[in-house]
Amino acid sequence: MAPVPAAPIKIGAIFSVTGPASNLGAPEARTAEMFVAELNAKGGLLGRQVELVLKDSGGSPEKAVSFAKQLIDEDKVLAIVGPSTSGESMQIKAICEQNRMILVSCAAAEDIVNPVAQYVFKTPQKDSQAAAWIFGTMKKMGIAKIGVVSGNDGYGKAGRKQLEQLAPSMGIEIAAAEEYDKDATDLTDILAKLKAAGVSAVVNWSIVPAQSIVAKNMKQMGFDVPLFQSHGFGNIKYVELAGEAANGILFPASKLLIAERLPDDHPGKAMLVAYKQGYEAKFNEPVSTFGGHAYDALLVIKTAVEKAGNTDRDQVRTAIEEIKGLVGTAGVFNFSPGDHNGLGMDAFEMMTVKDGQFAPLED
Repeated sequence: MAPVPAAPIKIGAIFSVTGPASNLGAPEARTAEMFVAELNAKGGLLGRQVELVLKDSGGSPEKAVSFAKQLIDEDKVLAIVGPSTSGESMQIKAICEQNRMILVSCAAAEDIVNPVAQYVFKTPQKDSQAAAWIFGTMKKMGIAKIGVVSGNDGYGKAGRKQLEQLAPSMGIEIAAAEEYDKDATDLTDILAKLKAAGVSAVVNWSIVPAQSIVAKNMKQMGFDVPLFQSHGFGNIKYVELAGEAANGILFPASKLLIAERLPDDHPGKAMLVAYKQGYEAKFNEPVSTFGGHAYDALLVIKTAVEKAGNTDRDQVRTAIEEIKGLVGTAGVFNFSPGDHNGLGMDAFEMMTVKDGQFAPLED
């Protein structure tokens, strides 16, 4: 009699595949499905197949909460990757912690991992690191007086907080700061307030289509100062939406966007190029940093399960904290009990947009 195959290892995923944050969630979902298919083709994990239980939240924190409970109570998953947005991640952080469920978020807000929750991790770089890169670049450019605009969602609020906290120590004056509705379609009025304040640059912190709207409105109104975006700008679709107005935008992002340009001795080049080329060949669209966040989340879980040698959730959770030197798309991860993000400042590269394409600023 043939042996009964071992039950699959279930991993939950909550992504904004549809809705306003689909430029984040859709590449994350495609990446997760590709990652799991490739893993299973190689024999799975600990000799067992991996089953991805994927939920589309549409960017809704309420749906994310419902799906998290479902994945925990009904699907009995080992861990959850996602959600795509910071607002959703913050909504389910306590639920996962209370249920001792591993969460590896694909959202960027630093509040997801600060303060540390025992079972909650994230793979995108920290807001504070992105803010430091932006301000450091401004100082090199001789910019000291700026304006800030941000979305009224979780990501926008968290990013604005980091900018305001860091600015004084970096010698940056925020002369004007305005918040807009994440569904806004015209931001001319609030940008006019920044222009009237005489700022030398603008920082926009959002992940919604407003990233493109800010650029277009600034160009239309002749507001000719440098525009900096957050690390939420790492999808070429935002550039396409902004058109000519996107050229010259500056933003920090992972080296994934320029993988082929990296020197051959760069420790992550082979992995970055393999993921980038594999994704683009399979889905016929440019890779984004958002898909990379999902890749990294599943890589972290895979590495921890192999390190633990079993699927005991507590042991896998502890194994994540012990991961050192793991090369992911966002950078090299070095987790610890006090750091559930594990990335340093070197995980970023300052990027710009040239002729409608991403390019290193120093090119």
